[in-house]
Amino acid sequence: MTAPTSRWLVLPLAMALAGCVSTAVAIVKAPFQVAGAGVDVASSGVDMMTTSQAEADRNRGRAIRRQEDAEAKADRRAEKERRKAEREAAE
Repeated sequence: MTAPTSRWLVLPLAMALAGCVSTAVAIVKAPFQVAGAGVDVASSGVDMMTTSQAEADRNRGRAIRRQEDAEAKADRRAEKERRKAEREAAE
């Protein structure tokens, strides 16, 4: 009688572990699937760590725009303070 009972326990256990195994395989494969199938892992890792000229240009443009925005804000603030001082002097 023990053999049929153990079969009923082994079958659900095997089915449950099949999902765990596929999940474990996916976790192990994830770091190697950097940019897609068939991509050389070493070269894609280097590509991810370097900045292309286009990225450098884009980042520099953003930095320049931020600086220009900050200067414009400071100019507006100074102009506002100047107008306020003129109004107070006129009173």
